[in-house]
This record gives sequence, structure tokens and C-alpha cells, in this order.
Amino acid sequence: MNETRSDSRSSAPGASGGPPRGLVKATAPIARALAGRRWMPLWAVIRHRGRRSGTAYETPIAVVPTTSTGIVMIGLPWGARTNWARNVVASGGASLRWKARDVALVHPRIIDGAEAQGLARAPFRRVVGRFPAAIVLDRA
Repeated sequence: MNETRSDSRSSAPGASGGPPRGLVKATAPIARALAGRRWMPLWAVIRHRGRRSGTAYETPIAVVPTTSTGIVMIGLPWGARTNWARNVVASGGASLRWKARDVALVHPRIIDGAEAQGLARAPFRRVVGRFPAAIVLDRA
């Protein structure tokens, strides 16, 4: 059985366009401590498995408020090749610790920034529209 690891990197830095490793190392402990708490509704922890290794990961993410309660959207500011997003798509779903509750998510799909902008609530549209991609999942 694999141990749960905390995935502090969104994707490999450099060629894949991932976040700078130093930035991730500096902010990951804070994000991990706050994500998933009831009083932090924009931050959550997505639980997923490695697509090749099968290793369990918990990755802090920011949930984008949407116009539909049946979906959860997560912006991908580093693009669709972000490791955790590729893992979620490959497995067909994930679980989310959000607002102090566990939420099962299925049918993940990557969408572009323009489509994400249309799904986001008004105050978040401009920000999400600048992202190259987002991942949308249905609540199970």
C-alpha cells in the first residue's frame, strides 16, 4: 500500500512551464495548513493518485466559484500539463477536501480559459479568463 504524499509541486519547473520550485517551497506549508478549512472557501486539497506510480497525493488548490453547483472548477495557471491535473484526468476523478467536507468528483475535463471564464462567477471571470486552462469536474 502506498503512503499518502503531499504534492507540493504543480508540475516540473522549466520546460513544462511549471511554477518556480522556490516559490512552491515557500508557499506550500501555508497553503497546506489553510486549504480545506471551513473558513477558507477558495482553498481546498485535491486527493489523487499518480497515473504511473499509483502513489496517493494531496495537493492544495484554489477552487473557482462557478455559476453551477453541480460542478467544481479549478484554474490551471501553469497549463493543462500540470501533473496533478493529468493524474486526475487519467484516473477519471478525485476527492476534494473543501470547506471542511469531503467531496467526490468525477468526469474531469480540461477546458480552455475562454470556456472557464463563461463558467466562473462574475468577480472571478477576468482572472480565470487569463489562465491557459482549467479543469472541471462533476460532483458525484
